[in-house]
Amino acid sequence: MNRVDTSENRGLWLLLGLLAMFSLGLFMSLAFVMRPFHHRSQRPQGLAMALKRTAPALTVAALVGVLALSVRLWRRSSRLARTGIVMALVLSVASAVMVRQNYFEWMFHPIAAAGFVSAADAHLGDKEMVMAVRIGRETRAYPIVQMAYHHILNDTVGEVPIAVTY
Repeated sequence: MNRVDTSENRGLWLLLGLLAMFSLGLFMSLAFVMRPFHHRSQRPQGLAMALKRTAPALTVAALVGVLALSVRLWRRSSRLARTGIVMALVLSVASAVMVRQNYFEWMFHPIAAAGFVSAADAHLGDKEMVMAVRIGRETRAYPIVQMAYHHILNDTVGEVPIAVTY
């Protein structure tokens, strides 16, 4: 192997690592920017939405690059170097898959069966917000703190099935 091949291989290895880290970085930054229960002003929210739109295409582009470099480097690589290639591929594939998932929704499960108490028995703070529904003579109040975690509740009010969501 001559000196040109060695420096070319170093550049290819560097590019392989950078593409894998770029792909992982897109996933991690998206996970950080899109996290629930954190207030975001208009500018960060716009950044989050732009990243959500572009990250899938960018991770696929990075994955194609990692695949091409992996094929090129595989034959001349040692067993240890091939482990690095496989790790770069796994990180890139995982990132490309995860940026397409709404993994925060995995944390939030609908309330299977809601339990209700009378207004007199409800121990809510003076400043606690609720969503209220009144149909006919029946009224329900759903605490925002509970709805923020579960996001959806199927209920029946005044014999009318409803889906309460926040």
